[in-house]
Amino acid sequence: MIDLHCHILPGIDDGAGDLETSLAMARAFVADGVSVVACTPHILPGLYHNSGPQIRRATAQLQQVLNQQNIPLRLATGADNHVIPGFLSELRSGALLSLADSRYVLVEPPHHVAPPRLEELFFNLITANYVPILTHPERLTWINSAYATMERLHKAGAWFQVTAGSLAGDFGRNARYWAERLLDEGKVHLLATDAHDLKARPPRLSRGRELAATRVGDTEAVNLVVTRPRGVLSDVPPSELPPPGLRPSVPERVVAETGNEVGNADARNSGHSRGRSFVGRVRELFQ
Repeated sequence: MIDLHCHILPGIDDGAGDLETSLAMARAFVADGVSVVACTPHILPGLYHNSGPQIRRATAQLQQVLNQQNIPLRLATGADNHVIPGFLSELRSGALLSLADSRYVLVEPPHHVAPPRLEELFFNLITANYVPILTHPERLTWINSAYATMERLHKAGAWFQVTAGSLAGDFGRNARYWAERLLDEGKVHLLATDAHDLKARPPRLSRGRELAATRVGDTEAVNLVVTRPRGVLSDVPPSELPPPGLRPSVPERVVAETGNEVGNADARNSGHSRGRSFVGRVRELFQ
């Protein structure tokens, strides 16, 4: 399995507090059946003063220690990018990070207040040939009153990432309800741990996969934690990955890339070609 949302880097945000915790989390990931983890610390000016270059260095340093400790976990770069002014320009400059330098980028809105220009931000990202991934929408307290916004974002081409623990009730009944509803409606693209430690927010992806399978079937459960995450790290276009809620066979192109989950950054950065017709369709949805 592949986890695309995890706070495993030591001492950089509210995740792992030290290297010892990071190593313990890495061992727990391996024991749970996870082979690749995207390091996605918060980037939030005023609270978490992280940046793209800093995260790249920290990821490389932790990978070196994992290799020395013979812990078979592969790391990829990324960030839990909070909604900020100038988001797109910061992403293009490298201050914010997409997942493994792909077109796919985690976007975290405020937890308790719906940002007034969220749809505009997603529109700008999509027309710039990125695929915005809304992190844990089921845990946003304002989803109850703004679900129509979620539906429009999904229809426009945004991806949704649900936290595995939400399906087990770890974040309360409301988060569980929305996690299950989003799955049932075919709106969930990715399942991730959003792990922060070993106790309160542990790295347990297999449990989420099993719970998802009871609602959407085994094939789609694998798509949530293997097929689409691998496609993200290899920068496979969304059109070449199985859509949520369906049960297609695993694409041959993605299977062939099992030895190169993280992919080649230069090849990925060479083009985010998704076609003018798609951009035009997205523009119409937001008008």
